[in-house]
Amino acid sequence: MANVPQDLKYTSKHEYLKPSGDDGVFYVGITDYAQGELGDIVFVELPSPGARFDAGAPFGTIEAVKAVSDLYMPVAGEVVEANGALDANPAAINSDPYGDGWMIKVRADDPAAVDGLLDAAGYQALIG
Repeated sequence: MANVPQDLKYTSKHEYLKPSGDDGVFYVGITDYAQGELGDIVFVELPSPGARFDAGAPFGTIEAVKAVSDLYMPVAGEVVEANGALDANPAAINSDPYGDGWMIKVRADDPAAVDGLLDAAGYQALIG
């Protein structure tokens, strides 16, 4: 059974949004369910700080032993930080997707847009 923290927001493409503590800034990563489906993650390609993306746009790729997948931006905004530790340890996404395995921090253009994402119950219903 996948870990679905109650306090996060989710997309139907298996990304999560977690408040960073700074107003309008969120951690983005893939869910525990997604990392389990991908298997052993060997590489992640992330954007540089300052890059801007629309909601739903691909912002990077994640490579596992089995497959390569796009990563999708949950909300429109600007990347303020990428998790450089994943360069040396992409497996952190498997072991701690909601902690050390975060991918980017994004400053949302419209923080209220977060309310349009799935809550934990909605995401749990999506994945079964």
